[in-house]
Amino acid sequence: MSVSSSPSAEPTLLRVNIFNTSSNLPLMVAMAEGYFARRQLTIELQNTPNSDAQRAGLAAGQFEIAHAAVDNAVAMVETAGQDVVIVSGGDAGMNDLMVRAEINSIADLRGKLLAVDAPGTAYALAAKKILKNHGLLENRDYSVKLAGGTGPRSAAMVADPQLAAGMINPPFSFTVREQGLKSLGSQFSLLGPYQATGAFVLRQWAAANADALKRYLAAYIEGQRHVLNPANRVAMIALLCDKFQLSASAAEGTYDALVAPGSGLAPDAAFSHPGFQTVLSIRAEMEGMWGGVPPALDRYLDLSHYADALRMAGAAS
Repeated sequence: MSVSSSPSAEPTLLRVNIFNTSSNLPLMVAMAEGYFARRQLTIELQNTPNSDAQRAGLAAGQFEIAHAAVDNAVAMVETAGQDVVIVSGGDAGMNDLMVRAEINSIADLRGKLLAVDAPGTAYALAAKKILKNHGLLENRDYSVKLAGGTGPRSAAMVADPQLAAGMINPPFSFTVREQGLKSLGSQFSLLGPYQATGAFVLRQWAAANADALKRYLAAYIEGQRHVLNPANRVAMIALLCDKFQLSASAAEGTYDALVAPGSGLAPDAAFSHPGFQTVLSIRAEMEGMWGGVPPALDRYLDLSHYADALRMAGAAS
């Protein structure tokens, strides 16, 4: 694909695959505010039902850019042999360990079912690590059941009394509260810093389309800044209400989670190296990979495009 940033150039189409969660509000804003259009980009958003479908789709070239928990990129490299690189950060996950009303402690999850997307990646591993820290081991003390991405998983937890717990992020962590579920704590409070959502692409595509990728990341950074700007709070809450059909209280709670320092959206979509170290350490421990010793972070990263995009976006106003 040959691209140009010249105003007279034909806009470049980029297909972007996401989970339908509030962590993608910066993408929605960048589209609505024209940040992508001003950089000669046309964005086609695709929603994925689960991480397996997203990983398979990226490998098959069904879209160019994926936004999801970056542990999925690690899984593509290590279990599918795909040459994938993470090109930006995004957020720390904003997950809560949501449980049914009768569950009052993590110990109460003994003998219960944990709802997950894919059993060996991202938030499933984070949940398993949290339970392990409290003395519970998979297949000995509890079992897992596949329930799809966050939206379907939330609905399944509300509908199925056998699904006792699951990691849920906004806005669904707030809507399920309105339907009787409760939180035993945030992932941030239970595990500490964590690199959750980020953008990842096939390395070969990034090399061949560096200019388009840089422009994309610059517009994404601008969208992230727009969401985090306190002056835009009322408009962002209204947008969340509209996009996700939320109550006012759920939208306000979601926005507050998005802007919470450390656990919410990262300023300028920066990548958290300490958070990614946590990701790899959890994978090493819970999946027994790399002999229990996580590899160097750079194996999965190419942040050079992000660095150029940050310069392109300029200083935050």
